[in-house]
Order: sequence, then C-alpha cells, then structure tokens
Amino acid sequence: MESKELWKIAVLKNIKILLSEDILTNVFYISKEKRKVLEFFKLIQHRWKIVPFGKDVIQKSIDLSLEKDLDLEDVLQCLCANENGCDVFITNDKKFYDCGIKIMNCTEFIEMA
Repeated sequence: MESKELWKIAVLKNIKILLSEDILTNVFYISKEKRKVLEFFKLIQHRWKIVPFGKDVIQKSIDLSLEKDLDLEDVLQCLCANENGCDVFITNDKKFYDCGIKIMNCTEFIEMA
C-alpha cells in the first residue's frame, strides 16, 4: 500500500506533517476499523500538526469555488495547506485544485524520497 509507505518515509525522514481537522473526520468515516483509526489519531495528535481551516480560508474557498466552479473540499484543503506554509501537498486526486503549492501523488513522493 502506497499510503503506508508514504507515512513510513515521512516519519523516518522526520518530515513535518500537517493535517486539517477535516481529514481526520474523513478518514474515520471511510474506515472499517474505527477503533484502530481512533488509536492512530491518538498517536499522531502529539507528533503531527492538526490545523483548522479558519473563517478566512473558508470564505476564500467558497468564493473561489463559486467563481471558478471548483470542488469546495479540494480548495479548502489546498488553501489551508497554503495558509500553514506547506511545501508539498500529497493527493492522488488527478483533478486537485492548484493553489500554488507543489502537488504530488503518493508514488511521486515515494520515488522522490
């Protein structure tokens, strides 16, 4: 699984990891192993930075999504990453919104590492 390899590389190379609060709820929602996910969240909350969107990011995302007919969730994630100084955004979404941050999929990140 690429995602496990990606997390392993990020942890071993001491890469600063930021997640939005929204990602936590998404991961929990799609997971079949709720207890394992909760234990994982308990572990990462002390090691990784979990960031909120904030009112400004939400407003900018809504405006951009309306103006350019974009996926609100993608815009929220990208603007939140931008707001928090992220260098790279990792997603396997081929149509992900480009807000000026380098976007890589899991394979590209793993190969680069």
